[in-house]
Parts: sequence; structure tokens; C-alpha cells
Amino acid sequence: MTPDIPAKASPLRPIPRLIFASRWLQLPLYLGLILAQAVYVFHFWVELVHLLEAAFGNQAALKALVSSIGYRSDVDVTALNETIIMLVVLALIDVVMISNLLIMVIVGGYETFVSRMDLRSHPDQPEWLDHVNASVLKVKLATAIIGISSIHLLKTFINAANYDTKVLMWQTLIHITFLLSALAIALTDKLMSKPGGKH
Repeated sequence: MTPDIPAKASPLRPIPRLIFASRWLQLPLYLGLILAQAVYVFHFWVELVHLLEAAFGNQAALKALVSSIGYRSDVDVTALNETIIMLVVLALIDVVMISNLLIMVIVGGYETFVSRMDLRSHPDQPEWLDHVNASVLKVKLATAIIGISSIHLLKTFINAANYDTKVLMWQTLIHITFLLSALAIALTDKLMSKPGGKH
């Protein structure tokens, strides 16, 4: 018994072919995001090296850390303390989470909107990429943004003495807005999905 041979697709007309090919215009955008991720990697290592140097008593590295995390400027810091270490570590976690967000946008966006990457047989294929689509990607991005916002809010509360009350209030309100937006996106996705359909 001969296997079924799939029918050959008819060639597209010129205008539909041009419109379909226009998806490749997104490729430079994803390549640009890869370069942005490289900048984040560099920034991460600069901050980590400063933290290690400050731990061994390097005053220049300590000043660079204090300046980068927005620590209270009226306090003369001569050595690392728990608050500074916590703020620096949270800043490093923030960079990692933004990097994760970039990966989701780059890989998921390319797979969804530009071209298939044929990673199904690859041992390192991300689990979430197996069932990614525009709707799932939107929910994952909203969740990632909430995580990043939570880190920023925690950094602000730890260093609350250096912020105005209005700044604290607005950051909290913005975080709540992100939460409500993510819930609305997830609820809309659930309502629009077909019962029993695959996500």
C-alpha cells in the first residue's frame, strides 16, 4: 500500500506572495532584541563584578553600586550592608527576568509570526514553545511583566526612605493595574478559547 502523497500547494498570486513575505520585515526587530539582550548580559556582569569587588572592600566599586541602585545619597556608605546587597541582588534578578521576557518575545514571536523553527526533535526545545500561539504568548508576556513589576516594587519598598510617598503610591497602583490587565487577558483568552480545544 503506497503512502498518501500530500497535494502540491498551488503557487501564490503576486500580491498575496508579497503580503506573506512581508512577515520577514520582523526579522531585523528580533535581531535587534538579541543585541539588546547582549547589552543586558554585559550590564549584569558589570554589576556582579562591582558587587564582588565591593565585598572585598573596593570603595570605587561600592560607590558605583550605591549610585546604580539609587541608595540614599545622604548616607555615607563605607562598607556593604544587607540592604545594599539585597537591592543589588534584586537588580540582578530584574535583569534575568527581563532577559527571560526577551527570550519569550524573540523565540515565541519568531515561531508565531515569522517562520517555524523546527525544534520539535531538539533536546533543548523549551516546554512552553511546544504549544505557543499568539494568545498563549500574550498571557505569558503579561505574567512576566507582573514578575518584573513585582521586583521593581520590592526594590522601591526596601529603599522606601529614598522615595517620595507619591512615587510609592503610583508604583503600587501601576503594579495593581498590571495585575488586573493580566487577569483580563487571561479571562478573555479563556472565554475566546473553544471548549475542549488545545491551547
